[in-house]
Amino acid sequence: MKIKEIRTRVARWKGKTVPLPPHFCTNPMDLLEFGAASMSTFAFHGWLIVEIFTDDGLVGIGNAALSPQVTKQVIDLYLKPLLLGADPWDHEFLWQHMYRKTMAFGRKGIGMTAISAVDIALWDLMGKSARQPVYRLLGGKTKPRIPVYASRLYSTPLDQLAAEARRYKEEGYKAMKLRFGWGPVDGASGMQRNVELVRTVRETVGDEIDVMADAYMGWTLDYAKRMLPLLEPFQLRWLEEPVIPDDIHGYAELKAAGRIPISGGEHEFTLYGFRELLEARAVDYIQFDTNRVGGITQARKIAALAEAHSVPVIPHAGQMHNYHVVMASLNSPMAEYFPIVDVEVGNEMFWYVFTGEPQARNGYIELHEDVPGLGLSVNEKGLEKFEVTE
Repeated sequence: MKIKEIRTRVARWKGKTVPLPPHFCTNPMDLLEFGAASMSTFAFHGWLIVEIFTDDGLVGIGNAALSPQVTKQVIDLYLKPLLLGADPWDHEFLWQHMYRKTMAFGRKGIGMTAISAVDIALWDLMGKSARQPVYRLLGGKTKPRIPVYASRLYSTPLDQLAAEARRYKEEGYKAMKLRFGWGPVDGASGMQRNVELVRTVRETVGDEIDVMADAYMGWTLDYAKRMLPLLEPFQLRWLEEPVIPDDIHGYAELKAAGRIPISGGEHEFTLYGFRELLEARAVDYIQFDTNRVGGITQARKIAALAEAHSVPVIPHAGQMHNYHVVMASLNSPMAEYFPIVDVEVGNEMFWYVFTGEPQARNGYIELHEDVPGLGLSVNEKGLEKFEVTE
């Protein structure tokens, strides 16, 4: 089996989107916009589709959500020439070749996202070639089905927030995550608004449902330290990305306080970045995204490293590339799940781009044993709702 062609397409949503109000979700831009920012300044409405074609008729599918136009250029200009004519089963060599070829300008961010999208497609090809689901190539099942948490609750009016949380509980989820709406520039009154969000969800779902909360890099260390004692009574399973990714010492200080478990890693890259997090004892949960950290080739190494440090891995974003990693790892107790909704911040885009993503039932998703590869196909009909660039 040899690679004969690689096609990259950027699908940009051209339909209506849900308008996002101010304070919908904290994000790193808040400090620059004096409290007037909303998640709309940080939303993404494009997706990169990667298809790798082989000489025996198989097609491997990969994807990336970060900076799809620029990521496409990296693949087309730098990675594709390395891959044409190669055997997909040599995935470790191919990963190292891509990594070292782009090291001068890559290593993290867009360069690693491009490698991730290609690597996911290679694993999809290997699964299809072996006629096995990818999780079997990674070690097989460690659980009959995957528990997932509902990940959508944003900073909306409290009655709406309560109704949404109640619905997720009724649908069988045993865990759910909300986003904070206020950060440092909003002062003490904003801190109380954040507390009201958490209190509303906790009082709605009770104490037998796990509740998590996400600051999405929108806080400073000082602000986070002030928030911790206010949030502690609500028994959060974790506080996610309380500070920017590069502030590893800040993460470590918050974790050492012992008030609330700290999670991060959605915006970290490669084995070396996660080694730094783990050696600094900076996080209680690792949350890499397989289509950012170097694909499945790298994700399984990071997962093994985290297991050696007894730090659970709960990947960011769900999706099949993450579900297969979770299924094959006993150190991954559950996965994130974005419910199907109208297009808003971009997390829901994959539902429109692909077919085959499992839908949650009673708080679980299942991966089938008789579907080879990742189990995805490109929804060509669905792409009619997008502006597609090749």
